[in-house]
Amino acid sequence: MHTTEDIKQSRIADAWAELQEHANSGASLEPHANRLAFADPEFLLRRETRGIRFQLELLKPDLDQQAMGIEHTIVVFGGARFKDHEKANLQLEQALQSGNAQAIQKAKVLVRNADFYDKARVFAQNVARYSQDKSADQKIYIATGGGPGIMEAANRGAHDLNALSVGLNIALPHEQSANPYVSPELSFKFHYFALRKMHFLMRAKALVAFPGGFGTLDELFEVLTLVQTKKVNPVPIVLFGTEFWKRLIDFDFLVQEGVIAAEDIQLFHFSDDPVEAWEYIRQFYQL
Repeated sequence: MHTTEDIKQSRIADAWAELQEHANSGASLEPHANRLAFADPEFLLRRETRGIRFQLELLKPDLDQQAMGIEHTIVVFGGARFKDHEKANLQLEQALQSGNAQAIQKAKVLVRNADFYDKARVFAQNVARYSQDKSADQKIYIATGGGPGIMEAANRGAHDLNALSVGLNIALPHEQSANPYVSPELSFKFHYFALRKMHFLMRAKALVAFPGGFGTLDELFEVLTLVQTKKVNPVPIVLFGTEFWKRLIDFDFLVQEGVIAAEDIQLFHFSDDPVEAWEYIRQFYQL
C-alpha cells in the first residue's frame, strides 16, 4: 500500500518524466496549461517568475552546502586565462615554432603569469592542510568561481590533499564548465551574477584576489564596498601580486582626491607569498 508521501513523490517524478521524455525524443516543449507549475519551463522562464528563479539560485547551493557541513570558506578570485607552467611552456614552444610575433609575446606573458597559478595552488594546499585535523565546525574550505586559471589552481590545491572545495560556476555564452578539481557534489552553476556573488560572501572568512580581469575586479570591489559600508563584517582581503595591484589601481590617488578615506587603505593587505597570505588570515582570526 502506498503512503501519501509515496503518492506525492510519484506524481512529482511523473511530472519530470514527462519533460525527460520530450527531451529524449527531441520534441520541443509547447505551453501546456495542464502541466504542473514547477515542471513547466515556459512558466518558470517568464519575466514575471524571475523572483522565483532568484530564490531557487539562492536556496539550492545554500541547502546543499549546509548538508555537506560547509560553513567557513576562503574565496579565491583571479584570472581565468592563466595556465600552469607545463601548459604555458607548451604554448610558448608552439608559438616559437609558428614564428608569429604576437603569439610569442602572448605566450611569454602566460609563462610569466604561471607563477600566480602555482602560488594559488600552494595557498589552497596550506588551507586544506590546516583543516585536515579540525572538527567539522572548524574546517575551512576553498571556494572559487569554479572555472579555469587561478580558480582551477585553488581547487587543485585543495584536491591535492583530498579536501573538498566549492565551485560557484556561471553559465556564459561560451558555455564555461567547472574545472576538474572542484568537488562534484559542491559544483554549482548560476545564471545570475548577483546571486553567485552573494554566495561567495555568505560563508567567506577571507578573500584572496589574484591578478585578473573584469570579473575579478567586479568581485573584489563588491567585497571592498560591502566591508567599507559595514554591510558585512570585516574579513581579511588579500591582494596577491603587489606589483600588479599597485600598478593597476592607485589607491593613494583615491585618498588624495577624497573619494575614499585614508583608513580605507587598511581594508586590504598586499602579499606575494602564499604562506604569508595564509599566515595573515590565521593571525586575523587567531587560528
